[in-house]
Amino acid sequence: MHIAILTFDGFNELDSLIALGVLNRIKKPDWRVTLCCPTAEVTSMNGVTVRAQSSLEDARAADAVVVGSGIRTREVVDDLALMGRLALDPGRQLIAAQCSGTLILARLGLLGSVPACTDLTTKPWVQAAGVEVLNQPFHAQGNVATAGGCLASPYLAAWLIARTEGAEAARAALHYVAPVGEKEAYVANAFGQIAKYLPT
Repeated sequence: MHIAILTFDGFNELDSLIALGVLNRIKKPDWRVTLCCPTAEVTSMNGVTVRAQSSLEDARAADAVVVGSGIRTREVVDDLALMGRLALDPGRQLIAAQCSGTLILARLGLLGSVPACTDLTTKPWVQAAGVEVLNQPFHAQGNVATAGGCLASPYLAAWLIARTEGAEAARAALHYVAPVGEKEAYVANAFGQIAKYLPT
């Protein structure tokens, strides 16, 4: 199981790195989560430089893809060569987008008439791409999920874990990262957001 977290220059650390941390609560030999970047290194919106663990081309074969957000997403979607390197397939991949990552899914034509979640800054750009934006933190339909707000990234991670490893594994991952004294309430709230979008 390979989960690629698409991470571009200007990325939001909260989106990419929180998802990375929660997803890596699964400890299985074949479970691999990577920061997937267009270059060998990318620098965040706050000046943190990280090394790529996989390339955009690797995302094509990944079992799941998280599309992170950042302050340069509009430059990403306007870069035809860069966008041409992305070949995502919701027919065989789980795809999750965070905040401005939703704009990337919209421009790739992966949302169609499906409503989506994003952050308030990105909302008008996603609407301009023809996608209805919901006033909620998480939404999923089929194999595609979107979330809005930096701290909604655990919802995406939990959805991916629940879809692949089951709800109890997702609950355990959330329980581990939740604040002490709030763990049960945090997990219950998170599952209140994602449970209705999980297959029965």
